[in-house]
Amino acid sequence: MIAELLCGAVALLLYVNTLDADFCYDDSRAIKTNPDLLPETPWTNILFNDFWGTLLTHSGSHKSFRPLCTLSFRLNYALGGLEPWGYHLVNVALHCCVTVLFTLFCCPLVGGGRWSLLAGLLFASHPIHTEAVAGLVGRADVGAALCFLLSLLCYSRHCKVRPGHSYFFGWTAQAWLAASLAAAAAAMLWKEQGVTVLAVSAVYDICVVHRMRLRQVLLLFLKRRNISLLLSLAWLAGWGIVLLAARLYWMGNKPPNFSNSDNPAADCPDLLTRALTFLYLPAANAWLLLCPNTLSFDWSMDAIPLLRTITDWRNLFSVAFYSGLVLLAWSGLRNKDSSTFHKSNGKLHVTNGKSVMNGHIDSDYHHNNNHHHHNGFTTLNCTENSQNGCAKPYSSPTHTSQPSSENMVVFSLSLLALPFLPATNLFFYVGFVVAERVLYIPSMGFCLLVTLALRSLCVSLRRKSSKVLLFSCAASILLLYSLKTVRRNQDWQNEETLYKSGITVNPAKAWGNLGNVLKNQGKMSEAEEAYRNALYYRGNMADMLYNLGLLLQEGERFSEALQYYKLAIGSRPTLASAYLNTGIILVSQGNVDEAKRTFQTCAGIPDENLKDPHAHKSSVTSCLYNLGKLLHEQGQQEEALYMYKEAVKIMPRQFAPQSLYNMMGEAYMRLNKLEEAGHWYRESLKAKPDHVPAHLTYGKLLSIMGQTAEAEHYFLKATELEPTKGNCYMHYGQFLLEQSRLTEAAVMAEKAAELDSSEFDVVFSAAHMLRQASLNEAAEMYYRKAADLRPDYAAALMNLGAILHLNGKLKEAEANYLRALQLKPDDLITQSNLRKLWNVMHKQDLRSTG
Repeated sequence: MIAELLCGAVALLLYVNTLDADFCYDDSRAIKTNPDLLPETPWTNILFNDFWGTLLTHSGSHKSFRPLCTLSFRLNYALGGLEPWGYHLVNVALHCCVTVLFTLFCCPLVGGGRWSLLAGLLFASHPIHTEAVAGLVGRADVGAALCFLLSLLCYSRHCKVRPGHSYFFGWTAQAWLAASLAAAAAAMLWKEQGVTVLAVSAVYDICVVHRMRLRQVLLLFLKRRNISLLLSLAWLAGWGIVLLAARLYWMGNKPPNFSNSDNPAADCPDLLTRALTFLYLPAANAWLLLCPNTLSFDWSMDAIPLLRTITDWRNLFSVAFYSGLVLLAWSGLRNKDSSTFHKSNGKLHVTNGKSVMNGHIDSDYHHNNNHHHHNGFTTLNCTENSQNGCAKPYSSPTHTSQPSSENMVVFSLSLLALPFLPATNLFFYVGFVVAERVLYIPSMGFCLLVTLALRSLCVSLRRKSSKVLLFSCAASILLLYSLKTVRRNQDWQNEETLYKSGITVNPAKAWGNLGNVLKNQGKMSEAEEAYRNALYYRGNMADMLYNLGLLLQEGERFSEALQYYKLAIGSRPTLASAYLNTGIILVSQGNVDEAKRTFQTCAGIPDENLKDPHAHKSSVTSCLYNLGKLLHEQGQQEEALYMYKEAVKIMPRQFAPQSLYNMMGEAYMRLNKLEEAGHWYRESLKAKPDHVPAHLTYGKLLSIMGQTAEAEHYFLKATELEPTKGNCYMHYGQFLLEQSRLTEAAVMAEKAAELDSSEFDVVFSAAHMLRQASLNEAAEMYYRKAADLRPDYAAALMNLGAILHLNGKLKEAEANYLRALQLKPDDLITQSNLRKLWNVMHKQDLRSTG
């Protein structure tokens, strides 16, 4: 266990610098905004939703059914909320466990000692694992790898204890087989590619345990002596069919849909382009395993340009890759006589002159020490058989013969290729071009293959100095891999460093995501530059056009923002958030009719085949809410209520409904349906107990209904929740004024005007209340402030004139009346007040300017 523990310790040491990393990239959607992690969400939802919280049967779902991974995230959330440290700790711990199990698994395959140590260290340090370990979403791959190895280890134990020629397994063999099948199912529930362990186990049984060649595999079903092997393979195949059928049924019997940018080749109409590109991608992945120098968080869009012609020089890489793969496989599977001698752990072993066939020595021959081969492993004969049909083992250690190098090469290739098959676009299109975390399990085969190559070289070298040089090269590779891993982990510390590191590979995606980070940091000019850089490389990215429009809107550059929103809608007509913000800008510009049409268009967009239906429904709900507000302000309360009810029907779980419920209460209040209004005000407060607008509106309703004590409670609560907001004191003051508590009302009015001295409505209302409380001097001061805030508002000037009139400042009063009439010549109240003023001025012999 020393080698296993050492490799696990190295894995921990290399990834300890990820423990203080933040959530990055896909982590936000899988964890931070995933409703399936919330305690109030039934845990059974993870059985029906995909990895991102979308219903599996939804047309826009990724069909990534990974309930065990989602459950682990949910447990993390229950223990530590959204503190990233705990999530990273689990990822690192899982990687250490996988490293230990992989080293343990390699021990009997490569001879233990330094070779299993080398394989384990290669796996622990390989930089391709950084995305799977440092990126929290990669936990699906690491968890699947853990169960993958457990399944393989259980199956290897099953092979050791099963009877050689029998239709029935003993209970021990059955238990190990059942454990292997259960672990395979668990691997698939961590991530889809985990189910490939069943195929890898079959190759392990044929090549490692029975050591068959190609001809022997083809004749396998004709040999009665291999009945136990056939039975094991039948269990593997049958269980694989059951798992795949259940998986297909559970996701609605439909493949997922992906956008053109996710996998451009899949959307290309040209057959030659698709074929050449899909043939090249496995070669590109193999190069990443061999030389992980250039890594990226995302390889979509144009990160790997399509291969459109036969003359593309990259086709040479495809030819070289597949040629090497076929040659390696053929050299291991080709038919040849079994040798009397075979190499094991760098040494020659003799089998007493008897050739090994299918892992068994002729039954009529026994060693002098009563040893015989059983399923390819050395065991001991005893006179007393156990219940499961296996001989009881001898207590002293026994020698176990090692599989031949050719068989091990075939098994290593299967461990490399079979788990990667689901990502090849061979059976169905996938939602990525290259994904480094997908290589986590296949890298086991790569590490085992490299170890076998170094072992073969070591055996063939005669000089000690040459062997020293070989081990020096291996140590150098481990050192370079380790340094690269530690360095790459630093890129995953936060989103800013991650996106900057990907600019050279995928500039469009990297610049766009970097713009989001810079915007959240308040670096608006830098964010705008990043968005424009992204659009320079790929001008039709709807998300980037929308994000740039949003940034411009927040900077009050509304015309430019509208332009980019329209471009975003043109690029993706289903982008509901672009319609929402377009409508909001149109309302602010007074273009109410066009805003209503925009909101109505958004409300009619279906959520079919959309990548994030939750976000879409949130935007549509907001559109219906804003459309209802427009109708409410225009006095169309019934129509407004209809829109609000439609919004309630479709709003997703994560939508904050308190404002929507509050507006429904206001609409019912306008219709004088006070009971219904009270219900929705209470619903608003239930959804958000500290929602201040609902406290104010519910307090107003209770006041109308004569429940003044309860009403005052809600007004006071509002001032407690937002003690710095003048609007709360204004509403409370209005309530006090209605209760004829004029002095208290005046205090609230002045406090409101002081806190919101730049808000016209608050200042203007405060002046009114002070005037009604007969505090005319104070009222005059605030009427002056209101007139200064909106000098072109006739009502402000007319009221200022009126208070000046009352305070005996007739000349100033006349001037403000006249300015008000210039703005609104037909205002009868101002005309009447001005005539009364002139009468007073005439009596006092004051000359008017009228």
